[in-house]
Amino acid sequence: MTRRPSPTAVIALGWLAGSIPFSNIAARIRAGVDLRDVGGGTVSGTALLGVAGFGPLAVAGVCDIAKGAVGPVLAGRDRPMLAATATVAAVAGHNWSPWLGGAGGRGISVAMGSLLVQGWPGTVVLASGLAAGRLCRQTGLGGFVADVALVPVLARTRGRAGLLAGVGVAGVMLAKRLAGNRPPTRPGIEVYLHRLLYDRDPGAEGTTA
Repeated sequence: MTRRPSPTAVIALGWLAGSIPFSNIAARIRAGVDLRDVGGGTVSGTALLGVAGFGPLAVAGVCDIAKGAVGPVLAGRDRPMLAATATVAAVAGHNWSPWLGGAGGRGISVAMGSLLVQGWPGTVVLASGLAAGRLCRQTGLGGFVADVALVPVLARTRGRAGLLAGVGVAGVMLAKRLAGNRPPTRPGIEVYLHRLLYDRDPGAEGTTA
């Protein structure tokens, strides 16, 4: 009988995989740019697209989706609560990467990869929100709507494990939208509300990833 990784190892490896900043690595290799210095400082696929083009974006996007699946795959289908916890850990690792001094993206691609294993309806919700946001040129708002919808959808389709994954993932992603990678120049309720809804400061350009 093959020995499976312990819950601690699953969560730790899920977080570690999630923390690898593929978009920033691709930006440095192809354009010599640190995405933390671009626009609003979000280490995102859209920021990568702007500095390096579609090819590096496609590669980094696949890597981000794949790294999100590491924890849930290690957990296995018979440990759904562990898989849900590993999903949250992967998104948190991406959003606050230790390799970027706590900076990061917003976790959508990572969450999509994790939920593809843990609860595929969540991947559909996030992909739909991202696609609708891009069509309307409001990816931040599309991501916000998807985050809010994630909890009831996963709770309905995946029970307690889905509820845990939905609350955890949505909570981590919304927290990162509020915190950003930089403190606001003029803190205030309106600024944080704008960040929450649009994932950027008023007057700034920014998108999710």
